[in-house]
Amino acid sequence: MGHSRARKSAGRPPPNQRRARKAFEEVLGGTNGVASEWENRRGKRREGKSMRAAIAAAGPVLEEMSEVGWTKRLLRWTLALLILPFCLVTAWTLVKRFSQAALHQQLWQSAELWHFSIGVLVMLGWFWSGLMHGVFLKLYVFGHEFTHGLVVTCLGGKVSEFHVSEQGGYITTNKTNWVIALSPYFLPIWSMEAAVLYGLLKVFATFSTEWDKLFYAVIGLTWTFHMVWTLWMLPREQPDLQENGTFLSLVLIGFGNVLVLAGLLCVAGHGSLWEHFRDFGRDWLRYTAMWGDAAWRWANVGIGWCVRQGAF
Repeated sequence: MGHSRARKSAGRPPPNQRRARKAFEEVLGGTNGVASEWENRRGKRREGKSMRAAIAAAGPVLEEMSEVGWTKRLLRWTLALLILPFCLVTAWTLVKRFSQAALHQQLWQSAELWHFSIGVLVMLGWFWSGLMHGVFLKLYVFGHEFTHGLVVTCLGGKVSEFHVSEQGGYITTNKTNWVIALSPYFLPIWSMEAAVLYGLLKVFATFSTEWDKLFYAVIGLTWTFHMVWTLWMLPREQPDLQENGTFLSLVLIGFGNVLVLAGLLCVAGHGSLWEHFRDFGRDWLRYTAMWGDAAWRWANVGIGWCVRQGAF
């Protein structure tokens, strides 16, 4: 959604970076007019060289990506391929832990899971119905930019400008990196805000179990809101992804969302939170060793076949 790029010049400190977004008309209706708009804006940038931002449109992104050398692209692909197995092992561990909890701990009968599922179904139905589509899009944009700003602040940066409107949104900041760029795609900010608010309320008041059930429904609703809109936005040439390489960004986003789901599963389970995380970690190490051993055997078989064929 957003995009930032630092303009470097000799003898000058790096300027603030703005994470900007396509206009809503472009997001909803395609990329018609993007090229001409970029040409007009590029002309303005030539007139004033103290620009703080890159424009989040397809034109500049493609231009910037064309300047990326093959060495950097190879490095990004190598890093993505190294991270991908850990992402797959984590996803496999999550599926196995969930199936074990559903069968042996009767998780599928728990009120928490059922109310969470109700929230999921309500948001899915609302999304596919198209009701209040514009309102939800604006909420997503606001949450997206707020997440950028929150992560910037947590990493020691400063946000000097925050803007969300019908034409899009951006923040202006003195710091940017891949965590800041990709954080809105794996941090369900509305679920986090709901959890913090409910936790604060429980400090000052006593709530019945019925309110806990409502809380799980809200978490299911807000997490699904995050997921469906993220999936809806990802195919639309997001500069955040292209800034660090689309393949690497998608792997990191997938890994981040799997970790969030794993955390939700551990929190929702009965018993000690530390025990759930410890057991998840043990299972993760066990599956990592099992998959690593299988990969090593397959590699040996492949190398042996190549040797017999005279490839080496």
